[in-house]
Amino acid sequence: MSSVLYDAQGPRAKRRNILYTAVFLIALAALGWWVYTALDDKGQLAWSLWEPFFSGTEAYSTYIWPGLENTLKAAALAMVIALPLGAVLGIARLSDHVWVRVPAAIVVEFFRAIPVLVLMIFGLALFAQYTGVSSDDRPFYAVVTGLVLYNASVLAEIVRAGILALPKGQSEAALAIGLRKGQVMRLILLPQAVTTMLPAIVSQLVVVVKDTALGGAVLTFPELLASANTMSGYYGNIIASLTVVAVIYVLINFSLTSFASWLEGRLRRRKKSTGAVLAVADLADIAGTAGTGADPAGSGAGIGDVGARK
Repeated sequence: MSSVLYDAQGPRAKRRNILYTAVFLIALAALGWWVYTALDDKGQLAWSLWEPFFSGTEAYSTYIWPGLENTLKAAALAMVIALPLGAVLGIARLSDHVWVRVPAAIVVEFFRAIPVLVLMIFGLALFAQYTGVSSDDRPFYAVVTGLVLYNASVLAEIVRAGILALPKGQSEAALAIGLRKGQVMRLILLPQAVTTMLPAIVSQLVVVVKDTALGGAVLTFPELLASANTMSGYYGNIIASLTVVAVIYVLINFSLTSFASWLEGRLRRRKKSTGAVLAVADLADIAGTAGTGADPAGSGAGIGDVGARK
């Protein structure tokens, strides 16, 4: 018996896979035991090193929460700016006008090719030389600037790829009923492409959250990882501090991806056709042809039948 994707395994293949799985689990358990014994020998598992995170709230209120707040603030502001900017650049790259398409392509390819850390350092120098931003606020502005420039260019490519992935018949059918190009993009293509683009957009949001750590490592931006370094210096527990911070990063990113999966499934269910038949007047209102004298009989019947067949 075979599947569409692969042939069904035989008895020998099943035994071999079971053996490989058992060997992998044994090796993983051995690695875990080695890590545990190495940490225990170095005294890194002593309760005194982990106690600040399980008794009292000083570690959280003094170090972890302020750093987490700065991380989320920088990531949220960068994404709020980068998402619409990336959408505009992505749509501009699909323009029929060369004077719009070429500059947008140059901007996207330029900032997409530069490491985000270089953009942050450039932003810090820019704010120091040409603005009156205080030295305390410059790292935050520099981190947000670098994240916006880089991620907007990446999101532009995501938007462009999501729109190009749709069948050409979508835009051709919309143009056939009288929609203008702007209406086709706004009413037909973008709503459908959002579902396709959503996983990639959320993956980029995860990258934004993690890239804030670059600002802490180089620009003295007091984000979560930088706070962990300060906290470990105070308590003398570098392994414990980094472990707690790593768990926080995992929880944040897992929450984002889980929310994206839920939202994508919800959008896909809402997009399923209910079999409703659109009236001719509704199509005329959408297309803006209500007063043009377009034939309301013949075209309406055909479109209604298509809607019913869905």
